[in-house]
Amino acid sequence: MSFALTAEQEDLRARARDLAERVIAPRAAEVDRTESYPWDNVKALTESGFMGMTIPAAYGGPGRSFLDVTLVVEEMAAQCGVTGRIVVEGNMGAISAILQYGTEEQKRRATELVLSGDKPAICITEPEAGSAATEMTTRADRRGDRWVLNGKKHWITGGGVSRLHLIFARVFDAAGAEQGIGGFLAFRDEDQGLVIGAREPTMGLRGIPETEVLFQDLTLPADRLVVPPSGLKRGFADLMNAYNSQRVGAGTVALGLAEGAYRRALDFAKQREQFGRPIAEFQGLQWMLADMSVQIEAARALIWRAAATAGRNGNPFPDSLAAAQAKIFASEMAIRVSTDALQIHGARGYSRNWPMERIQRDARMFTIGGGTAQVLRTMVASRILERKLPQTRDGYSALAAATGARKQAAE
Repeated sequence: MSFALTAEQEDLRARARDLAERVIAPRAAEVDRTESYPWDNVKALTESGFMGMTIPAAYGGPGRSFLDVTLVVEEMAAQCGVTGRIVVEGNMGAISAILQYGTEEQKRRATELVLSGDKPAICITEPEAGSAATEMTTRADRRGDRWVLNGKKHWITGGGVSRLHLIFARVFDAAGAEQGIGGFLAFRDEDQGLVIGAREPTMGLRGIPETEVLFQDLTLPADRLVVPPSGLKRGFADLMNAYNSQRVGAGTVALGLAEGAYRRALDFAKQREQFGRPIAEFQGLQWMLADMSVQIEAARALIWRAAATAGRNGNPFPDSLAAAQAKIFASEMAIRVSTDALQIHGARGYSRNWPMERIQRDARMFTIGGGTAQVLRTMVASRILERKLPQTRDGYSALAAATGARKQAAE
């Protein structure tokens, strides 16, 4: 598989790097220190056409690919992890699901917001339903021509700044019968009952809020339900398939953080002198830098490959196996590379006056958010073993019993 970029993609990458170095980088430390959402960065991204890149021309966007998006995300994250995440969520995840499964009206509302700079919030995680997302308790009850949502989400990225929310909830019909898991569109400051709760103080990526989002009799019109083509019974699987683009994006932020750490370590090693010569002349550090470059290139190849799988075999989103593999490797690589880059900087790396400790704090998120490295390994194992690998206490015995029943019926 060739990953040679086209002239247009090289130009896109160069424009992104210029904006990141000229506008985004000088603000990164202040964003982290003040824990403030970088609205100035969002304005710059929007004016540069880096929000809504995957939106088709019919809805006012340029219709770019997921691979194009990764080029921009990496450059932004190399200077500011928060800004990298904003670009991900302005082009992947929730907006991808809506563009694929939404009605014309849903697409129109969502694309208008994203193209104007809104970063959609995807609301899945709950206090007791993290990796086990299907155990969510948030529910949507049909009442006449309305849906009424009640429940609580946690660790919602962009809570309080995002206007568009894609909310995952258990759907119940007017008779109280469960129909499956669906996605609902809700808009902050428009839909009463959508309440932004407490903000979680985080280790890194401090400029983008992680909050509770509560639904207190959140009443929505019937047409706010996003119904995937396979219906509500399998709707969760379809909606999570769209989330594979978000996983590629998360891996790309990790890649960008590692790239930014590596660039700084490389420059520092050439300039810093000890024992009468640049520390780049010491073989121990040379090998560290060499290993960093190898790991970054490997992660980039996995991410580009995953992004390029979108559209194959009738799947509009990146392949789940490729996305999981890319995110596992890139997220763990970013922790290793940022650790080594900080070490090369010595005491300066440990100082908050230098960016290395911020980069390392930011990188630590990506083996957790968007699917932990352990859960994603289970997904990879499931695909390569070609069997479902349940995590529930009685899951394996239930699976064995079902398999035995099928075999007996076949005989």
